[in-house]
Amino acid sequence: MAEGLIDIGDFAKIDLRVGRVVKAERVPHSKKLLKLIVDIGGEQRQVLAGLAKWYKPEDLEGKTVIVVANLKPKRMAGLVSQGMILAAPCDEKEGKPVLLTVEEEVKPGARVC
Repeated sequence: MAEGLIDIGDFAKIDLRVGRVVKAERVPHSKKLLKLIVDIGGEQRQVLAGLAKWYKPEDLEGKTVIVVANLKPKRMAGLVSQGMILAAPCDEKEGKPVLLTVEEEVKPGARVC
């Protein structure tokens, strides 16, 4: 197997969910972070995202996004992030991160496979 490749069992460990951004706001004293409240079907999660350079909070509210739902919580800027929003490219040197989303209407909480 080539270096860096994972098998389907590794991939199955990642819980990707469709989420809807319910609320978004800037994180005080941070130039990079936005605090997002994301509905992932049956629960809302606080997710911190380094998108403030490119997105205004009001532009994210109502957006459908893809969330890594089983990522260990992480404390940043005094707040806890309970997931990760997927965007590409990952390296800001390559340009503005574009949020990964779905082509058609999908209910929050739907698993991505």
